[in-house]
Amino acid sequence: MRIGVLTGGGDCPGLNAVIRAAVLKGTETHGFEFIGFRDGWKGPVEGLTTPLDPDVVRHILPLGGTILGSSRTNPVKMEGGVEKIRATMADLGVDALLAIGGEDTLGVATRLTEEGIKVVGAPKTIDNDLNATDYTFGFDTAVQIAVDACDRLATTGASHHRAMIVEVMGRHAGWIALHTGMAASAHVTLVPEQEYDVDAVAATVAAVLERGEAPLIVIAEGALPAGGDLTHTGADLDAFGHVQLKGAGEQLERSLLERLPDLQTRVTVLGHLLRGGTPTAYDRILGTRSGLSAITAIAEGNFGTMAALRGTEVVQVPLGDATGELKTVQAHRLAEIAHVSG
Repeated sequence: MRIGVLTGGGDCPGLNAVIRAAVLKGTETHGFEFIGFRDGWKGPVEGLTTPLDPDVVRHILPLGGTILGSSRTNPVKMEGGVEKIRATMADLGVDALLAIGGEDTLGVATRLTEEGIKVVGAPKTIDNDLNATDYTFGFDTAVQIAVDACDRLATTGASHHRAMIVEVMGRHAGWIALHTGMAASAHVTLVPEQEYDVDAVAATVAAVLERGEAPLIVIAEGALPAGGDLTHTGADLDAFGHVQLKGAGEQLERSLLERLPDLQTRVTVLGHLLRGGTPTAYDRILGTRSGLSAITAIAEGNFGTMAALRGTEVVQVPLGDATGELKTVQAHRLAEIAHVSG
């Protein structure tokens, strides 16, 4: 059997761990051949390939990003996109696809499965917002980078009596902000799931300053003030209909300065810093286990499924279970962080 492998959507730490595990197990245990499709779904649509064998992948475990490249190409929105993928697979003798990606990439994988193309998925998103899996690789690394940054910013904030506002990724789901805020002992944590009251935030900031501390605020890029709108670059929507978010931290800063004119603030946008660099040990292991599970699914003919972490076990679940709706922060988790903030 010949397997095509691709990585789609935003890159994240741990992608190369999946690729490595899948190729090593697939070749050595099942005698599979592999071919890499470059730049996400653009690869099988346009026939963009790269060699993929044990010699290529053996040493890529600690590397960030993806050796296959990525893009936000959406073949479902293209005229004849699905048929182009089917034709590319036939021309190259590819029997099945391993698609490694998040909601959008796996949404395409679900559609291809419905069209009779053999696909197995591995969940990838630093946002940890895919249903049917407890955690996604990349999330642990992103949170650790954010916490390290907050720890550093807290010390400089304390030295100058400034309020430090740290903006992290999280368009619709606030898992990164939630975990960062809790681990970094932020005074305020703002997530997309719950609109925030600027007056209440200002009151907390004032109280923290009054007791001689420097406020630390963690805000997700998709967090909204009550009755407000998303802040974005104004650029065109991408192929999956997303706007490019920008400015949540600055918007909050402006609102706070209107209420506290003497406040000294600094905004730090971590942005793509959270995606880059070497993965944590946890993400290397979870990525590896996801790749191993995906190859077992292919060998057993269990297509239309995705590797998912359930407790401590990695199992295969239907792709539709992961892409039907986003996994957002629940009310009881917001209550938890409220008890240790302020």
